[in-house]
Amino acid sequence: MKILMVTSETVPFAKTGGLADAVSALAISMKKQGHDVRIVLPRYYKIDRSKLTKLDGPMGVAAGQVETWCAVYESKLPGTEVPVYFIDHEDSYGRDGIYGNKVETDFHDNPYRAALLCHGAFQLCRKLGWYPDVMHAHDWFAALVPVLLKNVCRNGYFAHTSSVLTIHNLGYQGVYGKEQFPALGLDWGLYYGGGLEHHGAINLLQAGISCADMITTVSPTYAGEMQTVEGGFGLDGLLRVRTDVVRGIVNGCDLETWNPKIDKLLPANFSDKDLKGKAKCKAELQKRMGLPVNPDVPVIGIVTRLASQKGIAELFAANYGSMFAMCSNMDIQFAVLGSGEKWCEDEISVLDNKLPNFKAYIGYDESLSHLIEAGSDFFLMPSCYEPCGLNQMYSMLYGTLPIVRRTGGLADTVEQYNQDTGDGTGFLFDNLTPGAVYDTVGWAVWAYYNKKDHILKMQKKGMNKNFSWDLSVDGYMNIYSEALMRGCGINTADWK
Repeated sequence: MKILMVTSETVPFAKTGGLADAVSALAISMKKQGHDVRIVLPRYYKIDRSKLTKLDGPMGVAAGQVETWCAVYESKLPGTEVPVYFIDHEDSYGRDGIYGNKVETDFHDNPYRAALLCHGAFQLCRKLGWYPDVMHAHDWFAALVPVLLKNVCRNGYFAHTSSVLTIHNLGYQGVYGKEQFPALGLDWGLYYGGGLEHHGAINLLQAGISCADMITTVSPTYAGEMQTVEGGFGLDGLLRVRTDVVRGIVNGCDLETWNPKIDKLLPANFSDKDLKGKAKCKAELQKRMGLPVNPDVPVIGIVTRLASQKGIAELFAANYGSMFAMCSNMDIQFAVLGSGEKWCEDEISVLDNKLPNFKAYIGYDESLSHLIEAGSDFFLMPSCYEPCGLNQMYSMLYGTLPIVRRTGGLADTVEQYNQDTGDGTGFLFDNLTPGAVYDTVGWAVWAYYNKKDHILKMQKKGMNKNFSWDLSVDGYMNIYSEALMRGCGINTADWK
């Protein structure tokens, strides 16, 4: 099958979050199964042109009100044969930041920048003489692809092309003023007809949801949560209308990067058959973070973006969060890595100076993130919502038991501990309150001190979980087939 991934991010070229990892990993896994999968994204300022190959000739793109001329560059995902194409337009993408920067947190011309990518994806296919069976758009920045395919381009060479839209996080939708509509390069009839109108403004993700042949998100539970008032961010009604084409597929893990048997960032490797290396990682983590080196005290790790979605208020808010009480009342240690909202960074710094069993690093450090996953006994993720989540999967693979809120991908991947039998892979709670976090951490710590055999049983079960992307690819292939049937009347079972 021929698949074009249209995205604003893909590692290692551009990344702000899990979207970039998911696109690359999914494309690589599809390529390994024999599919012709390619990726297109903008050529941002930090992507070095000298390391790319320029395609011959300029490319005209009908975004905005006049034709825009772009260059196209090509590369491959490192170590693979997956082609990656870059649409190069200096005025649009030649700046720091993907969606915004410190000066302008949300670029004023993002609708035009997104439209340039989406229109450009179709022009790229024409330039290459390569026409995909599926155009797979990722999140709001690429959400005009289904709109264009359904209303403008599904003819000629694209007559047998279908669209799939993956929502990685419904909280980001691309909502802008109506005056930005001309920047999209669409006929005004599509303001309503293409599903763009949103309370007198434009909503790019809403339009993609309205027009896509199939809609996916990154876990089955989140697919349901999106269709509720509480989790729908104002689009729950539309998603319920389109519920027959909504599917949830849990992301896989990069098992070459996140594998305790071969992880080069660890001071010692280990497996479920021999956990001695994990004990060495714990000692190194305690030493590196400035915690007392004690193998008998449970270490709870946190690696997170310090944003409200991640439940940071319930942990760190002064006179409200549970962190101070947990560190004061329980015989535990915390190792924290993260950055984000300034109030939270400041509060974490206060706790770091005040509590001997709480140590934090503000910022991001790849090697430290691996060490926290490997050296901790538990990993805390009290997310308000979590479409998929990766850290809980990394944790289980590293023999670290997740403590998570029962939401989205966390609910789909972590099995609740049964203190009678020792079954499960982690500890889950429902209500996001400081008290619930405190009580669930307390439950996990109780098990650590009183049910050593249960802890070991859960560790080994988690380490043997299959989080391969191959399982996700199988699910996407079924969705692609359904998209082709719905959008084009093509039955892939007839393909030879």
